[in-house]
Amino acid sequence: MIDNFPTIETERFLLRQFKADDLENVYRGLSHPDVIKYYGISFDSLQATQEQLNWFVSLERENKGIWWAISSKNNQEFYGAGGLNDLSETNKKAEVGFWLLPDYWGRDIMREVMPYICNYGFQELNLHRIEGYVDSGNVNCKNALSKLDFKHEGTMVDCEFKDDKYISLEIYAMINPKHH
Repeated sequence: MIDNFPTIETERFLLRQFKADDLENVYRGLSHPDVIKYYGISFDSLQATQEQLNWFVSLERENKGIWWAISSKNNQEFYGAGGLNDLSETNKKAEVGFWLLPDYWGRDIMREVMPYICNYGFQELNLHRIEGYVDSGNVNCKNALSKLDFKHEGTMVDCEFKDDKYISLEIYAMINPKHH
């Protein structure tokens, strides 16, 4: 566990450090067909999911980014995860990521939480640019990023091989408003 992990409160949610008892919820999300359809990784057991919890911790320890567990303010309900990874100190940029348990889709959670994650990246990590790479078929995510003032910069056609076929990725980005 990281000392002094930054906890963030929004109007409705708590963004906090992952803990050991989040394992089952992370597994529920990253084994769910609707979540993993567009997400880069999936797990088929609790034991395998532990890799993901270890990754969350190692990200910050190795200064490669930061991910939060998204929960209710009273910490009773787990909704999903979001954060920044692939942090480049040299280029002052990072990639944003996000997933929610399907029960909580369509409740404007991403719209409320993402600005806090981006502000953290711009203010605390001194980033110039935050990027999002989205599977071309993931219309919900593309719409959400557009509503959050991410600009669509282009499409990388057939750039990854997933589920026995090539997929295209849409590139979205936001530049630090203070750097304009």
